[in-house]
Amino acid sequence: MGKFVLSEAKSGFKFNLVASNGEVIATSQVYKSKATAKNGIASVVANSAAASVENQTVSGFKAESNPKFEVYKDKKGEFRFRLKARNGQIVATGEGYSKLDSCLKGVESVRKNAKDAKIEEKKA
Repeated sequence: MGKFVLSEAKSGFKFNLVASNGEVIATSQVYKSKATAKNGIASVVANSAAASVENQTVSGFKAESNPKFEVYKDKKGEFRFRLKARNGQIVATGEGYSKLDSCLKGVESVRKNAKDAKIEEKKA
C-alpha cells in the first residue's frame, strides 16, 4: 500500500505519493499551508480514481474532460504525466520515463496507491 508523505518546503508544504517499494510516483506543487496540502492529497485520491488518460503523444489525440491524466513528452523527450482535477488544476505530476508504457504504468500506480494511502507527516 502506498502513502502520502507530507513535508515542509521552503515556502509551504508539499507531498509525494510513495509506492510500497519506496519509489516516489507522484509529486505535488508547494501549498501555502498544511491544510491546503491535505486538501491537495484528498484531490489526488478523488480525481485519480475518476480520471481518464489523455495521451498527448499521439497525433490527433482525443481531448478528455477533467479530471484526467495528461500524458506528454517533455523538452528532453521523456514521457511524463500530470493529474488535473475537475477544476483544471494540476494536483500531481510524475517523473520522466524513457518509455510510454512505463509512464502509463506510473499512472496506474497512482490510481492503485492513492486510494487507500495513509498520510505520513515528515518532520523537518
